[in-house]
Amino acid sequence: MSDTAANGAHADYLVKGAELSDGRVTDILIGSDGNGSGVVKAMGTNLTQAGATEIDAHGLLALPGLVDLHTHLREPGFEGSETVLTGSRAAAAGGFTAVNAMANSSPVADTAGVVEQVQALGDRAGYVTVRPIGAVSQGLAGTHLSEIGAMASSKARVRVFSDDGSCVADPLLMRRALEYIKGFGGVLAQHAQEPRLTVGAQMNEGELSATLGLGGWPAVAEEAIIARDVLLAHHVGARLHVCHVSTAGSVEVIRWAKSRGFDVTAEVTPHHLLLTEDLVATYDARYKVNPPLRSSDDVEALRQALADGTIDIVATDHAPHTKEAKACEWAGAANGMVGLESALSVVQATMVDTGLIGWGDVERILSAAPARIGQVEGHGQPIGVGSPAEITLYDRSVTRNFSVDDLAGKSTNSPYLNRELPGRVISTFHAGYATVLDGRVLDAAEIEQAAALGAGATR
Repeated sequence: MSDTAANGAHADYLVKGAELSDGRVTDILIGSDGNGSGVVKAMGTNLTQAGATEIDAHGLLALPGLVDLHTHLREPGFEGSETVLTGSRAAAAGGFTAVNAMANSSPVADTAGVVEQVQALGDRAGYVTVRPIGAVSQGLAGTHLSEIGAMASSKARVRVFSDDGSCVADPLLMRRALEYIKGFGGVLAQHAQEPRLTVGAQMNEGELSATLGLGGWPAVAEEAIIARDVLLAHHVGARLHVCHVSTAGSVEVIRWAKSRGFDVTAEVTPHHLLLTEDLVATYDARYKVNPPLRSSDDVEALRQALADGTIDIVATDHAPHTKEAKACEWAGAANGMVGLESALSVVQATMVDTGLIGWGDVERILSAAPARIGQVEGHGQPIGVGSPAEITLYDRSVTRNFSVDDLAGKSTNSPYLNRELPGRVISTFHAGYATVLDGRVLDAAEIEQAAALGAGATR
């Protein structure tokens, strides 16, 4: 325990005058439950608590901590782009309290040892709960199943498996994986991309790709895999999750499957809700992503599908890269965008401010549903007395010119730089202690002290 804790400092936070998603205004007392867990100890008006750190939240929205089912933390192996620590900081800055780390590291997260390493790094960082995602196939090669059972029974208790970045293209391997993962109630998250239809692809296939002379990435390459996989998953009675849906046709396939009771869920990224293929004409590699930016018609279909529940969640697909990987000609640039720090603002701009959904729906698509799909315990619950103290305070009334100063991770390949976005995360609370206060991400020493005074301290 730190000297500050030994000297009797108080761990409690008293959030004054926050607004909940249903419009109620309340004070929220955050502290330890006496058993090592940070919880909401009380709610109401005119609350007081001797020694608590008071936070003025009048005009701020209090949301359950956000949960991202699709984050690339790059460690081990690609620490030049991101680490578990820096990615966790980016997540906290964006209001997230839990992230699921994708398996395409080096070595690949296809063994119990690697997933346990990733989880341990997340625990040590202390900004968010880090849940590793295990690879479906060894080395993401799509030929032999990975150590699925060992990862599921490891200390990391992996429940989501994905070869994201690569598609599990072999239908027999896909079936075997679904059957195996079904045995312990897990979910297979598929990157839907038929590889033989996307050889040399550089952007969405259409009139613009022909004009620019760039290889086209046909929508059917995504839609065909989704159609195959919803049928396979239903056949064996397994759970399928579709990563980063990007086309109107994919929406229709998923809607069809759900109408027949298939156990399928789906996600859309913030960038596919806002950005279109027209940006590729700038040849700015910040807009190069997999799956590619699509047409305005696709964007509209994705928004409607998220609003009506066909698409279950928003997931960032946070994909950091070094400057060298992006500051080159389009064909040689890496795919991917950072998105943790901007996700809530983009959802506000595309879904809330357009009247498609309300803030209660935001809680569902960015907290409750991803926590449920990913089986992330202690997250996604409505804010209430006794609930885990995983809370985001958000100012929805401001606008900002998004800049590198808004990025808390290691890489700057954001597609939103110099774009006006609504809203800003003001504070984030994880496990009963603050990770972000007044818009500032706490540094590592402050997090260590806060953790000692928060959920881990019994006073």
